[in-house]
Amino acid sequence: MAYQSFEDLEVGQRACRLAVEIFRGFRSCREFTLKDQIQRAALSVPSNIAEGSERGSLKDFAHFLNISKGSCGELRTQLYIARKLELLTKTLFDQLVAESKELSAMLEGLRRSLLSRSTAKPKRSLKA
Repeated sequence: MAYQSFEDLEVGQRACRLAVEIFRGFRSCREFTLKDQIQRAALSVPSNIAEGSERGSLKDFAHFLNISKGSCGELRTQLYIARKLELLTKTLFDQLVAESKELSAMLEGLRRSLLSRSTAKPKRSLKA
C-alpha cells in the first residue's frame, strides 16, 4: 500500500513513540547537557522522516531517511553513556536501544526501497 503522508508510515509513528518515551524517561534527569542531546537526537529521527517525506522527490526522502538513521545511532550512543552513568534503568535502556535498532533497520529498508524505485528504468511497452 502506498502511503499518503509521513503520518501513515509505521516507521514514523514508531519514531514518534520512541521520542515520547525518551522525553518521559529523562523527565527528571538533572544531567542537562546529556538530557538535551538525547532529546534532540530522539526528536531528529521522526522529524527527518517527516521532512524528507514532504520534500517531493524519492532521492530527497531517501537522503533524509539516512539522516534519521544516523540520529538513531547517535541516540543509541548517548543511551549507552546514560546507562553507564546510571541515569536510566536497565529495563528502560534495553527497551529504548532495541527500539532504536529496529527503527534503524526499518529506515534502511525503506531507504533502499525508495532508491531502487528512483533508479528503476521505466518499462518499455510492447507494440504489435
